[in-house]
Amino acid sequence: MLNRLLGKKKEQADDKEESSGKENENNKDCEKSDASKSAGPNKVSVLEAYGFTVGPTLGTGSYATVKEAFSSQHQSKVAIKIISKRKAPSDYLKKFLPREIDVVKILRHPNLVCFLQSIETTNRVYLVMEMAENGDLLEVIKKKKYIHERQAGIWFIHLVHGIDYCHRKGVAHRDLKCENLLLDRQNILKVTDFGFARGGLNYLSGKDCLSQTYCGSYAYAPPEILTGTPYEPFIADIWSMGVVLFIMVFGRLPFDDSNHKKLLNEVQNKVVFPGGKDFVPDDCKDLISKILVKKRDRLSLEEISEHPWIIRSAPAPRHVAPVVKKVSQEISSLVAATAGEEKAS
Repeated sequence: MLNRLLGKKKEQADDKEESSGKENENNKDCEKSDASKSAGPNKVSVLEAYGFTVGPTLGTGSYATVKEAFSSQHQSKVAIKIISKRKAPSDYLKKFLPREIDVVKILRHPNLVCFLQSIETTNRVYLVMEMAENGDLLEVIKKKKYIHERQAGIWFIHLVHGIDYCHRKGVAHRDLKCENLLLDRQNILKVTDFGFARGGLNYLSGKDCLSQTYCGSYAYAPPEILTGTPYEPFIADIWSMGVVLFIMVFGRLPFDDSNHKKLLNEVQNKVVFPGGKDFVPDDCKDLISKILVKKRDRLSLEEISEHPWIIRSAPAPRHVAPVVKKVSQEISSLVAATAGEEKAS
């Protein structure tokens, strides 16, 4: 069943959202012709001209390739996503790609892959990101069959922290899955691929951020998306996180996505845990069962962070930044306001 984790991408038709994508301002002085870069007897590629020494291919898709490279500017290895304008769908180039660039430019967090630079030429767009040298979570699960509960807890906390940060910045990922969770050389989990992300959302008001773009993978999609109803992207992200946790500890999908009708029926009922898996503790199962439920009953990220299994699984503070609580935010705001009043007086 793990072979189906790559999932089926949903059709992008009937997308009624107002696009928040804009032209990437950082690329205005990066627009150069590929031909001009290759002129002369000693041909210099675009990436070489920007100080990158290109290495092996990390992955390929229908219209994009990811390459490993060394950046002379950053003095480190980086990953470069190379997107072909000729092969990419027009809606991706006009809407989703500009939106992705706008989103990743404002996100900086230890549990998110850091965006470093974008370069646009006549035929291609290059997105330069930090390198996560230990690969993606799906590769690890395939190799180990499942993730030990203790390690799964640490990685899930990393995921909670990264997505909590995104949501507070008004960004919903909308394509969370094991392939989009990378591990760096310290085994820190980092969220990547914001190709379907939506920014500019109101974190405090779910009604103001309903989506009608049914993107992502069926295997990770909540009931509200599978039924084709307008959905709250923040809450949908949390469902996908629950699927990721299930896959980590059990080494298989929670629902059968081979048949849409069967999948729709399963996600609308109580999640069933595989038998003979006594190595997964009851408190971990309890958390999963409270995430993979209808949206009105689904735990919030704050409630997840306070769950007994999360508290028990929490690593030493040096491994991961603490979750920002609403109370601490209110206290910080009050202290700042008080300090301002004292200065004014």
